[in-house]
Amino acid sequence: MDMTALIIQVISGAVGGTAAGAASKNTSLGKAGDVIAGAIGGGVGGQILSSVLGAGGAAAASGLDIGSIVTGFAEGGVSGALTALVIGYIKTKMAK
Repeated sequence: MDMTALIIQVISGAVGGTAAGAASKNTSLGKAGDVIAGAIGGGVGGQILSSVLGAGGAAAASGLDIGSIVTGFAEGGVSGALTALVIGYIKTKMAK
């Protein structure tokens, strides 16, 4: 596990969760909830995506370059946004 990639994925997951909460007011968890759900989703989901897609191995071996940074932001951001939306949707449905 590359710690730099994990940090990038957690930060981009928090940004993705915040963006998803702002885009969908019905499933928003609140500002703090969106950030936390996005950060967790970005870290966990980003690591899963990088191992499944194999995107992190070659980039991590060659050092920190722009490709690995962009890949980390994409993996973490998408995973964080999806996690925040899914948790918000489940919370909304359980409240009814």
